[in-house]
Amino acid sequence: MATETTLELIKDGEVLFASGGKWLHPLFELEQFLKTRRINPLEAEIRDKIVGRGSAFLILRLGFRTIHAGVLSRLGKEVLDRAGASCRWESLVDQIQCRTEGLLKDTTEPELAYKLLADLAARDRQRQATGEAPDSSAATRSSALGGGRPPAA
Repeated sequence: MATETTLELIKDGEVLFASGGKWLHPLFELEQFLKTRRINPLEAEIRDKIVGRGSAFLILRLGFRTIHAGVLSRLGKEVLDRAGASCRWESLVDQIQCRTEGLLKDTTEPELAYKLLADLAARDRQRQATGEAPDSSAATRSSALGGGRPPAA
């Protein structure tokens, strides 16, 4: 069974990176990928299935300013607009159902957001490695969308 692509990095019409990962993990994978490549983020585009506030902070931290979202939350759009990023989307929603959307609702500091999200992602990876069940109290991005990325914590 083929994995659905949830994130792509495109430059000059060519897909340079693709991931079928869930939640924010593809953006952290992209961060590692970019450490080994000479790619100017200002000359490339991010295509992400779901962009909420957390994704927006991570995308901007990676240096990208051209974004195409399948679903974009108004909270994510606010972050992208403030940074002057060019963003288009297929569906704009008030908020995605993800715990991180609420955790970052009042956050305006990109580095603070990054530290929080990196910590959550590390705990999620550890939980997956040990086979521990995810936090059942956390709302998921996918519950409102019929698929997608679950939250890390």
